[in-house]
Amino acid sequence: MAVTSDHIRDKLLKELTAEHVDVEDTSPNRCAASFKVLVVSSQFEGKPLLQRHRMVNSCLAEELKDIHAFEQKTLTPEQWKKQKQN
Repeated sequence: MAVTSDHIRDKLLKELTAEHVDVEDTSPNRCAASFKVLVVSSQFEGKPLLQRHRMVNSCLAEELKDIHAFEQKTLTPEQWKKQKQN
């Protein structure tokens, strides 16, 4: 199964009740082997960075088997709002 940006986005939106998800295929030839994601979810409130990343990794456990590189940024809605203001 080829992993797509849309598939990753949809799954993160649904399973983490994310407010916002950006997914970028960073593979040199867009072969879906490398992705960069930004996930904004209220489920991250009060959780340290490592726990947030584990939540994302658990959500995408099957997909990560086929992905060679995965970069993630996880923010709460409040953190995202502050970041957008800068």
